[in-house]
Amino acid sequence: MAILTFLISLAGATMLLLYAVRMVRTGIERSYGASFQRLLTGRRSHLQAGLMGLILAIVLQSSAAVALLTSGFAASGYLAFPTGLAIVLGGDLGSALIIQILSFKLDWLVPVLLAAGGYLFVKTEAKKARQLGRILMGIAFILISLRFLREAMDPIRDSAFLPAVAGYLARDYVTAFLVGGALAFVMHSSVAAILMCVTLVQIGAIPFAAGLSLVLGANFGSAFIPVWLSRGMDLKARRIPYANLALRGTLAVLCLFGANLALRQGLLGDPQGGQMLVNAHLAFNASLLVLALPLCTPLGGVFARLFPDPAPAVADQPGQPVSALEQGNYGSAAQAVSNLKRELLRMSDQVNAMFRPVLELYQSGSKERIKAVQAMDDEVNACLSGIRRYVAAIPEEVFGKEQLKTARGLMEYAIRLETAGDVVARRLMVLAGDLNKKDLRFSKDGWLEITRMHEAILANMQLASNVLISDDLESARLLSLEKTELKRMEHDSRKRHLKRLQNGTGESFDTSDIHLETLRALREFNSHIAAVAYPVLYQNGQLLETRLINEMRPEDAD
Repeated sequence: MAILTFLISLAGATMLLLYAVRMVRTGIERSYGASFQRLLTGRRSHLQAGLMGLILAIVLQSSAAVALLTSGFAASGYLAFPTGLAIVLGGDLGSALIIQILSFKLDWLVPVLLAAGGYLFVKTEAKKARQLGRILMGIAFILISLRFLREAMDPIRDSAFLPAVAGYLARDYVTAFLVGGALAFVMHSSVAAILMCVTLVQIGAIPFAAGLSLVLGANFGSAFIPVWLSRGMDLKARRIPYANLALRGTLAVLCLFGANLALRQGLLGDPQGGQMLVNAHLAFNASLLVLALPLCTPLGGVFARLFPDPAPAVADQPGQPVSALEQGNYGSAAQAVSNLKRELLRMSDQVNAMFRPVLELYQSGSKERIKAVQAMDDEVNACLSGIRRYVAAIPEEVFGKEQLKTARGLMEYAIRLETAGDVVARRLMVLAGDLNKKDLRFSKDGWLEITRMHEAILANMQLASNVLISDDLESARLLSLEKTELKRMEHDSRKRHLKRLQNGTGESFDTSDIHLETLRALREFNSHIAAVAYPVLYQNGQLLETRLINEMRPEDAD
């Protein structure tokens, strides 16, 4: 009976810990998600990049999140391999510092965090204040889960079960290493897994030697998380997670055998307690950062050879991507849906390529460059035509009702993407042409507002691609919230623009029509991009069907 009580209590404490870590990360992403691209992609030395990764890991409560963000920007060409790897290595050390902070006994802080966080989340309407409340409550839940974890050990502490398991892990450090790696990977959180190991050592449930092997294994296992999560990305994106895995895994295995040999021969004395284990974890990650930073540049060539860029499908027609759809060839329902998603990703990349240079063309766009962007809309239109034909010809007798509904939903999103392309080609490019023809310039504040909206939309496009690939509910929620946030940005910019007109700002008078029309176009463009979130939200019971129907109509876009 004691074992059953222990397992139930352990499962409850573990799930609460995982939920709390995710709660903190979600709050921070929703508050500052649009700023991460600017932080990550700025030019800096390897040491500065490592420091940036450290800070981001502390903020996001996850080194895996830092690795995924870095991989995404590397795939888009905004981040070189050496800088990206340095950021990820710094993120590993930042994750270790989180564990140092959370390993202190801070039970006295729980009521304060719950009271302040609950008030901010429930009683305030401002987005950042609400998300700060979420973050504070998440930290409180982490501390509560760790207390539950300590209490879960009470029923079996005096039984024969726990000492037997602990003794076995202490003797067979290879098994302990593998268990730690599996634990970190299954929990998808190195912070949660290592906090659990530290707590077990703190309360005397397992000896230090077993805890050290578990923690080294968790360090190795956590490196598999971004490798697994980036498996659907381009080869360029996967180089950084694999390089991190190689470096982290090599050092973890060397430390495993070296530390256990030293412990058995008494060379390290008799280390005890959870704090000593936290110190060992910090030393491991700090050593990894110091030793690996000089290797970031040489490893770029190695992993470029291991993960070479794919050869262009049509060498004599550069810039003409090949469609992922083969009309009349469907295979299984899953394969047809996969083909549609691949084609939608290609279409999304084309729209992204049209939208990305908008600010540059607003500042100094020639007629030729503007026409070149407008010409790209033909390829977007061709993608939509191909998707329509493909979906219309799907054999209904072979595909089930749900598969057909999914395929038609993807076609609806293709319509939204095509409309987004029209917004760029027929509105933003026309406005860019007018701005340059009349030699007008926005006011400093007005240009900054438009720039921030443009950055936020680029981040949302990356998030929309992730939702399309993974159907992840949390990402869909975040994308929906970012749509609301962009509406707020557009509304605030319009109010500030009118205030500048009242104050007599000359540039604002000259560019008033273009400024207001640009704000409307950016908001509409983002609305079309964010539409990919609605089917995921609806399938999980978080969106009414009537709203889903309205949101998926391009003509009703706000």
